[in-house]
Amino acid sequence: MLELFDFSWRRAAGLVCFALFLNGCGKSSNSGEKAAAPEAEAPTPVTVEQAVRGAIDHLVVADAVLSPVNQSNVTSKISAPIRRMLVNRGDHVRAGQLIAELESADLVSAAEESKHQYEQTQATSLALTNATVPEDRTKAQGDVQAAQQTLDAATKLYNNRVNLEKEGALAQRFVDDAKVAMVQAQSQLDAAQRHLQGLNQVSQREAVRGSQEQVAAAKAHYDSAMVQTSYAQVRAPIAGLIADRPVNPGEMATSGSPLVYIVDISQIRAIANVPVKDATSITVGRPARITGPDGDIAGKVTVVSPAVNPSTTTVEVWVQAPNPGEKLKPGTAVRVSIIAETIQNTLVAPVSALLNGDDGGQKVMVVSGDSKAHERKVSVGVRQGERVQILSGVQEGDQLITSGGLGLEDNAKVAIQAPKSDDDDNADEPAAADKPDDSKGKDAKGADSKGKKQ
Repeated sequence: MLELFDFSWRRAAGLVCFALFLNGCGKSSNSGEKAAAPEAEAPTPVTVEQAVRGAIDHLVVADAVLSPVNQSNVTSKISAPIRRMLVNRGDHVRAGQLIAELESADLVSAAEESKHQYEQTQATSLALTNATVPEDRTKAQGDVQAAQQTLDAATKLYNNRVNLEKEGALAQRFVDDAKVAMVQAQSQLDAAQRHLQGLNQVSQREAVRGSQEQVAAAKAHYDSAMVQTSYAQVRAPIAGLIADRPVNPGEMATSGSPLVYIVDISQIRAIANVPVKDATSITVGRPARITGPDGDIAGKVTVVSPAVNPSTTTVEVWVQAPNPGEKLKPGTAVRVSIIAETIQNTLVAPVSALLNGDDGGQKVMVVSGDSKAHERKVSVGVRQGERVQILSGVQEGDQLITSGGLGLEDNAKVAIQAPKSDDDDNADEPAAADKPDDSKGKDAKGADSKGKKQ
């Protein structure tokens, strides 16, 4: 009985060892098969976007400072005390509005005196023109007529005495006396005629002209006094906003001293210093945008300086835009984006497709039809936001890797995936309706219906 038990035990032990041997051989064989079969490389997931032909804007971006489109530092033209100020800082004024009054009693008196002098000179001129000149002319004409009559009488007497002397009835002495009288009468006539001619040609004309000049001088003096009086009322030369008022009523306003500072910010101007290489492509009238703390507004280029600042080697460019609500304030730092030109029918690609090449240049990864990524060196042009102009290295319709291309080797296997949207990101989180409700079957103490703790 004991021998039979020993034999059975030995037989069982042998069967167990044989089974273990077969199992070990099987594992070794399977391990060898797995090691022999190389594991396949998984493709890299990427997102792509096509290179397309279209238009792209050449943007010139520069820092700028805002300034008003129009401004005026209103000063006093005379020295006088300030009677009253009619505006305060922050008030809106229109062109021609009265903003200040100065004391002007002395100026009014001087203007009145000038007015009376002008009227007196004007009366004298009228008297000379309408009375004195005609009287002098009439008297001169009368003198000419009297001298002519005297000459005629003397000539007649001389002729008679000459005839009597020829007949022997009169001595020669009387003939000579008559001749002397005739010569004297002729001299008086010549003098009267010259006087009349002088009156007509020179004297009276110059007298009238001199009188008129005196009237004009008196009137100019009166007008000057009136202008000085008008300077006592200070009016706004432009429409705008009172930015500063450094004086108060009762203070002395000296000639040339500022009274108020007016700025017109209904339109705003951004002044930027643009590098020369960028400024060469900017022309007046090009569209632009001004970006500030309160957003951005559309405008246009109004001035491109023809000179280069030698200290900064930049060109001053002005961009003007409307300022609704006067939100933008002068002195604010902003950025201007000027569309220097619009390039049509060019190859455009996303900026995210650009990678840095080993040689310092730029490259892209293009996905071919066999789902492999191929490296392409590219040269780029202008950039506009998230788009860039491709000058060479890529053709229209090429699939450019925009995500997942960093560190990817040439001819690497890739798998194109659709770009994630916001909806896809939200879909990754389980909805409230899809979450299991652990509260079902539990009472207020967290036990199930059978009374067991979950």
